[in-house]
Amino acid sequence: MRFVTYISNEDAVVGLLTPDQKYVIDLRQAQIVKEDPNPVLHPLPNQLLQCIQMGEAFVEISREILQFVEAYRQNAGDVQLSWLQPLESVQLLAPIPRPAKNIFCVGKNYAEHVEELGGRGDVPEHLVVFTKAPTAVSRPGGVVSCQSHVTQQMDYEGELAVVIGKKARGISEEEAMDVVFGYTIINDLTARDLQSRHRQWFLGKSLDGFCPMGPYLVTKDEVPFPERLNIVTRVNGEVRQSANTEQMIFTIPQIIATISAGTTLEPGDIIATGTPAGVGHAKQPPAYLKPGDVVEVEVEGLGILKTFIGE
Repeated sequence: MRFVTYISNEDAVVGLLTPDQKYVIDLRQAQIVKEDPNPVLHPLPNQLLQCIQMGEAFVEISREILQFVEAYRQNAGDVQLSWLQPLESVQLLAPIPRPAKNIFCVGKNYAEHVEELGGRGDVPEHLVVFTKAPTAVSRPGGVVSCQSHVTQQMDYEGELAVVIGKKARGISEEEAMDVVFGYTIINDLTARDLQSRHRQWFLGKSLDGFCPMGPYLVTKDEVPFPERLNIVTRVNGEVRQSANTEQMIFTIPQIIATISAGTTLEPGDIIATGTPAGVGHAKQPPAYLKPGDVVEVEVEGLGILKTFIGE
């Protein structure tokens, strides 16, 4: 299933895409219609983060609602209702617009990216982890300011992101995939000059808007082989990054096991798994983002995350 957060009547609501990906279902409203005339015993929360925290119950309720809506569509046809709208007509937000805590990010997780930045001898022996502030999250299809008053070196980094579905501490590599809820796309926008100047990467990674996310949160059953996905980043239509997640140095189970060894992972936590070669900072001359640029990050099976760069 493909979950989204979108604007409906000026409120952020949790949505589920129909299998043909043409319509989005307002889950909370569809649940009311489905249960009418009986009262809904366990109404869904109005935030996807809270829904994920429900665990398997949320997935099961969503599956039942989807079955109801598909049957409804077969009988009534594709009609526009307050709880069933064309996907193209709604404004999407990031699936989790405000994460409960910082986004975990993995650095230097593709060997060719390590080489383009500093040489193959810099391939890490241990996982490199940094974080991005929740306030950096921005919506798919939105405008992100290049913040020229702060940075002159705005760069792109297309990445596969893992969303945790169960509380986990000290989880083994063998059990790690059991705690995954699903996957989304992140553009780990980076102010390279701040990243270098401050040594620690937090400021260079956490400027407001510098974490576009989405467009969907896809459940793990829809992505059986997350480490065999093509990932492409385009700037103004030009391919800048093209790789496959099978090239990651540290696998998803290794990442989860390493982070959770002494740090509790919780439902809704987000882990960006690293970016492949082709970033603007490594080009000669460097190709930093500028106002008017359009960045698209496409991950196989997860859609396209588009971002417009503004002043």
